Amino acid sequence: MENRQVVSGMRPTGKTHLGHIHGILENWRDLQDEYDCFYFAADWHALTSEYKQTSIIKESLTEMFVDWLSAGLDHQKSTLFVQSWIKEHAELHLLFSMITPLGWLERNPTYKEQQEELGDKEVGTYGFLGYPVLQAADILMYKGNYVPVGRDQVPHLEITREIARRFNYLYREIFPLPEALLAEVPNLVGIDGRKMSNSYDNAIYISDSEEILAAKIGQMITDPQRAYRKDPGDPDVCSVFSFHRIYTEPDVVREIDKECRRAGIGCSDCKKILIKRVKEYLAPIQEKRNYYLTHLGEVEEIIREGTKKARGVAQNTMVEVREVIGI
Repeated sequence: MENRQVVSGMRPTGKTHLGHIHGILENWRDLQDEYDCFYFAADWHALTSEYKQTSIIKESLTEMFVDWLSAGLDHQKSTLFVQSWIKEHAELHLLFSMITPLGWLERNPTYKEQQEELGDKEVGTYGFLGYPVLQAADILMYKGNYVPVGRDQVPHLEITREIARRFNYLYREIFPLPEALLAEVPNLVGIDGRKMSNSYDNAIYISDSEEILAAKIGQMITDPQRAYRKDPGDPDVCSVFSFHRIYTEPDVVREIDKECRRAGIGCSDCKKILIKRVKEYLAPIQEKRNYYLTHLGEVEEIIREGTKKARGVAQNTMVEVREVIGI
């Protein structure tokens, strides 16, 4: 029978926003019905950029699991755990670092991109350069066959495959070469038109109240050429319309497209429709979220049980790794 392990993680570096929901969590939720999934809070990875302000990691950790459960992750289908609670990750990372050529990391095409995105932080560290090695340890520890990624993350996974291939060649073939499960991630921008990100302070959070949600959507950038209500607009360059494609019924989207192009609808009216649709989408998520926030003991037990299960797998893997290396 084919092994069907999926492994993925998320850094606890702030609140969960709509980009996380559509870019990651909805995909994770769907995969857990088909695969044996390991999903973890990547708190060591978070240190690569937040090592000066570690409090944000601890503050975000439990709430992130609350958000995962609220978005539909099922702890009875998926193993949910914390990376740093399983010290075997650090050991495998160390062993992988001994065999990983420096050039592989320096040529990582997203290395400089992430440096630019985190330009306000000092990330010229060994940990930041070497985080793909830790990522390889995270994935290969559970002998992950598949990793859900966006197209921009495929180079990261290729380094994991190269490390697995090199380890198997040097010692013995014990690690699979994980394959990408490419997800179609919707184009969801922040309220300023840039990529939605906690770093840019432009995100709509799933914890936002109705008032805050309405205020943020009200600030969203529309067609910059549409200065007045009577001016025709171009929905293809409008951030608000990109949200309608996700949250609004197709027939209404087509109507908004037509009316915007002939100035039959104003930006304010368009935003009011969007506010209503996003509220409707978030309502069941926020209802679950409120439940888990008042039952944190239940959430903590889920994390403990998931970590215990993951640790058992990790310990078995490391017995095998130490044996083939001979230490």
